[in-house]
Amino acid sequence: MIINLGHYLIVSALLLAIGAGGMVVHRRNLIALLMCLELVLLASTLNILTFALHWGDLRGHVLALVVLAVAAAETAVALAILVAWFRLRGTIATDTMTELKG
Repeated sequence: MIINLGHYLIVSALLLAIGAGGMVVHRRNLIALLMCLELVLLASTLNILTFALHWGDLRGHVLALVVLAVAAAETAVALAILVAWFRLRGTIATDTMTELKG
């Protein structure tokens, strides 16, 4: 069986659907919400890499590395904020974070 462009796009669509569905289902758990956000970012990265491979362009690979680096930095900062919030309040439920609005 030959793996072509459509197979990669199907996997990317599945990752996007799982990530977006998880964001809807896990609105109260911030750790699960971050993991679902990472799935969405990985789906977009897979699309970038798929089309870069299809067109034979190396700029897509560089862009994918940048996206992965930004996603890793975003996760590290978000987890640091969540740990600080948990130490301060004792919970990371989204219902308790209404103070951050103002």
